[in-house]
Amino acid sequence: MKTCLFGGTFDPPHFGHLIVAQTIFEAEHFDKIVFIPAYMPPHKKGQKISSLELRLEMLKIATKDNPNFEISDIEIKRGGISYSLETVRDYKKQTELLRDELFYLIGSDSLKQFHAWQNPEAILKECQLIVAIRPGFRPSDIPNWILAKVQFANIPRIEISSSQIRSRWIEDKTIRYMVCLLYTSPSPRDGLLSRMPSYA
Repeated sequence: MKTCLFGGTFDPPHFGHLIVAQTIFEAEHFDKIVFIPAYMPPHKKGQKISSLELRLEMLKIATKDNPNFEISDIEIKRGGISYSLETVRDYKKQTELLRDELFYLIGSDSLKQFHAWQNPEAILKECQLIVAIRPGFRPSDIPNWILAKVQFANIPRIEISSSQIRSRWIEDKTIRYMVCLLYTSPSPRDGLLSRMPSYA
């Protein structure tokens, strides 16, 4: 089964995440996209993030109507810092998927830092890395040993980010058309997003 893992903090999950996932699903003919919420992202140690329960609840709402999307709690159950290599290896043990069947999705902005991830060479040996190209990406910024082993996918240009949503939320600006309306039911200030930290 051709599977794509999509890890992230998802704080909150937004339409940009969903559009990227669905576009990749169709373009690469995946059998499913597996969203993996991080227990503790290594690049956000010491930063305020929403509770795991809240992020997971919002992700379930965001993906529930798409039969092509699944959520895995593999990093939640493991706990600690969420390293991608451990996640890929654990998922392969659970599913018995081969390297050619398992893909790991990252954005081209993350690819710039991929050389500094925990054991990037091992990640490339365990699965196939698929990269969603974003505006401003330059292949010349990436070491050749990485470029030679990744697959690129063009996606629609979507200028939405979780940090942008959090900033607009704090400033009491609308986030309509950026996130699922069910997060904000029955009203924006009483819905799930009201439980996000202030990030002050």
